[in-house]
Amino acid sequence: LNLKIIMATLVAEKPQTVAEILADARSFRTEVEDYLKVNGVEYHLHDWLTIKKYCERFQIEDTHIVTNWIRRGVIPAENVREIEELNGLRLIKAVPYR
Repeated sequence: LNLKIIMATLVAEKPQTVAEILADARSFRTEVEDYLKVNGVEYHLHDWLTIKKYCERFQIEDTHIVTNWIRRGVIPAENVREIEELNGLRLIKAVPYR
């Protein structure tokens, strides 16, 4: 599963309506969730957030703050997941750490 290949395929195809684009996006999200489940890992997207979404949810001004927390161990390693299949995307367990 390579995000760049999927996005390039979507762009290369015929022009799509908004409804078709939304349907493709839903299908892609399902594929990602299914892929993680197949590999024995299940991440519910309301429990795990990207760094940017974590900052938005917990009103943190800069993503560098969270990145520093990860590096310094403020956020425990067991609450951080790096998904190589999604270009090294890091997910953080959605709990406050301050």
